[in-house]
Amino acid sequence: MISRRAMLLGSAAAGVAGFAPSALGRMPVSRDTLPKSAPVRHLSLSAAEMEVALLGPDRPKTQGFCAYNGTPFLSVRAPMGTRLLVDFENRLPSPTTVHWHGIRVPYLSDGVSPITQAPVPTGGRFSYDVPLPDPGLYFFHPHCDETGQVGRGLFALLIVDDPADARLGFDLEHIIVVKDWRLDDQGRWLPAFTDEGASTAGTFGTVRATNGSVTPPRVEAPAHGDVRLRVIVADSTRTIDLGCETEEAALIAVDGQALTPLPLSRLPDEIWRMGAAMRADVHVRMPGPGEEVKVYDYRTAEPYLLTTLVAVDKGKKKTPFRPKALPAAKVPLPDVKRATKLDFLVQTSAGATAIAPPLPADDPLAKALIDSACVGSKTFWAINRTSWGAGADLRLPPPLQVLKDQESYILSISNVTKHVHPMHLHGHVFRVLSSSKKPGIPPYLADTVLVEPNESVDIAFRANSGNWVFHCHILEHMDSGLMGWFRVA
Repeated sequence: MISRRAMLLGSAAAGVAGFAPSALGRMPVSRDTLPKSAPVRHLSLSAAEMEVALLGPDRPKTQGFCAYNGTPFLSVRAPMGTRLLVDFENRLPSPTTVHWHGIRVPYLSDGVSPITQAPVPTGGRFSYDVPLPDPGLYFFHPHCDETGQVGRGLFALLIVDDPADARLGFDLEHIIVVKDWRLDDQGRWLPAFTDEGASTAGTFGTVRATNGSVTPPRVEAPAHGDVRLRVIVADSTRTIDLGCETEEAALIAVDGQALTPLPLSRLPDEIWRMGAAMRADVHVRMPGPGEEVKVYDYRTAEPYLLTTLVAVDKGKKKTPFRPKALPAAKVPLPDVKRATKLDFLVQTSAGATAIAPPLPADDPLAKALIDSACVGSKTFWAINRTSWGAGADLRLPPPLQVLKDQESYILSISNVTKHVHPMHLHGHVFRVLSSSKKPGIPPYLADTVLVEPNESVDIAFRANSGNWVFHCHILEHMDSGLMGWFRVA
């Protein structure tokens, strides 16, 4: 049965919900992003373990693979402007939550313990209200034991369709999911969290895969036709350098948000660098019949083949390549000229620390504890010398900053470590304004931005009421301290 606490925390729904009572006390306004009249679609969702042949059809199967609705790499599709009302049941042997990555949800449906809900125990249920105001490629995944559960497959794609996209006339849409596996040669799971990996670049998979298969896909597309590649790095650790073996390819969306088409040939090294949780849409023009376009990750010493597109004769004639522009994004945009600038250092930490001013004693979250099942056992990272709770120190740290609802902010994120950090801000789409290492890339919209060693990146957003976490999406980094939160009131 749904507990009273789960019902209260999951009830922030249509309209502005006001101050919702809960076991955590009085909470900030949880604002909706769709009108009450929005069409509703009900989704029954469960998480459970299953057996999957990850090493290939003739190799030993892997036990304990985690999936939603019994379907590896589940894909949910809905029109823009739809509201998903999700009845979630946890059939896993451990607690979990569901986070709707990149979706501008009311924060009480954001799936983050302890600031929006308690973890859903084995056999428990939770109701999520998920408005879909923005088109694009998104995904959902747990935000409790994320390293372990995502590492064993627990994520699903969420594609929000804009009816206007159909008029663009793509001949084929092909999805590329980058996700590796940590398995031994008998298909048994290896530890997803290691001290060595968590304190450095992350613990990488032992088996590379695309769309769950160790054999890269070969996909037929009309010769001289237009293909929309939709690429997601669903891996817990890996960063890729996405590129195509053709001059006729252009980046048309980042993290689901449209941008003015940017030919890959004009990017540094002709690649788009993507960290964990980042997505990209690429328009590829196919060559003549019998020819191929290979899509690679060029970041490895030997380029790793992600997909081969094979041109087949469908009677299309060759025309000049003009990258297709998606309908412009309609997300709330910041007022950059009037924005307040805040500086944040991504750094290593010697232990769990909280340098920021503590929450007032009467704050409902002042005594909230982080569930030990949701974090790692060690602390290696911090933001402005403040670490998320881990190990034996499970106190909720104070917010990194208290922001004002609907005001604009610029976050200057400086990475003073030796490793990349894809930084994700929940509940918001932000504008990436500038980078100290990539001066030639024009501003674009995103929800996750890769910050490289000794790089400073400025992002701007309009703050939306709620409690929102800000963290590295290398999951071991997040689980070992590299997460903080903002209160927006």
